[in-house]
Amino acid sequence: MIHARSGPVDPEPDISVRPPLVRELFLVAGLFLVYKLGRLAANGHVEEAFRNAGHVWDLERVLHLPDEGAVQGLLLHGHTLVQAANTYYATVHFPATLVFLVWLYLRRPRHYVWSRRVLAVLTGAALALHLLFPLAPPRMLPAADLVDTGRVYGPSVYGDTPADDSLANQFAAMPSLHFGWALAVAVGLVVATRSRWRLLWLLHPLVTLLVIVGTANHYWLDAIVVTALLSVAYAALRPPARTHRPRRAPAGQAAPPATIPAPGAYASGTGTQVSGTGAFEAGTGMCASGTGASGTGAYGAGTGAYGAGERTTRARLPGIRTRRTPELPARAPRAHARSGVRR
Repeated sequence: MIHARSGPVDPEPDISVRPPLVRELFLVAGLFLVYKLGRLAANGHVEEAFRNAGHVWDLERVLHLPDEGAVQGLLLHGHTLVQAANTYYATVHFPATLVFLVWLYLRRPRHYVWSRRVLAVLTGAALALHLLFPLAPPRMLPAADLVDTGRVYGPSVYGDTPADDSLANQFAAMPSLHFGWALAVAVGLVVATRSRWRLLWLLHPLVTLLVIVGTANHYWLDAIVVTALLSVAYAALRPPARTHRPRRAPAGQAAPPATIPAPGAYASGTGTQVSGTGAFEAGTGMCASGTGASGTGAYGAGTGAYGAGERTTRARLPGIRTRRTPELPARAPRAHARSGVRR
């Protein structure tokens, strides 16, 4: 018998598709630098940004989107909650994306290349929209009547004078890369991992959405637009094919062996078959020698054993044709038993 066992196997990452580390560091750093410079170049369009903010606010009311003030009202119930939202907005955005890319690079190189391309396309499209459509966030819009939670409760990542902010472009509300990157991270982890709990990664973009709206840094339309851009990026850049992994055996239980008949075990007609038909061999030999009643009786017993063995063999080895031996009575007729054949 040949026993093939299938145990828990965790294949190593396919390092043949992993890009060179130094090249990736320069590439990611270069993309980030271009993005920052582009945002700063779009800074200063104050009048246009506030005019566009009024249009976006009116459009949301026409579309009957929820009021951003309703979400902010939930955060303002306690200082701890609103400060936690401000901290999440200020500290999770870049580190979470960076950790996501590093983990993919080490453990899922194929998915890393795909996710990096998706993020690059999304960020480039967002930067172009920031240049073409400057937009003041709802915390600056008098018609919105919202609180700038970062300035009032802290911590804040923006300067006091938006028009002269040298660290960030405060008029780049649409689309929201906070939500876009969070959604790309969650989708990338859902596609790249196998855990039954992997859908919980979608909580990251959900919490991010509530934070950016509740802190009055973005409109609902900012998240809707970036979701549309991300969908286009996913349609253009297909994810890598899944690699099937064998199922893991339950803890403390060995995987059942797969039984494979040894070569020649059935073809030779000797030895023990899958169900064992030794009686058939003995019976056949006695009948072939022409022995009398005892030989015939043994042949009858052998035939019965062969019939059972044949049925078992056909069930276990489909596609192999066997020759059925006609069944004979277990005991020979009296006339044949008293014949003159010498034992």
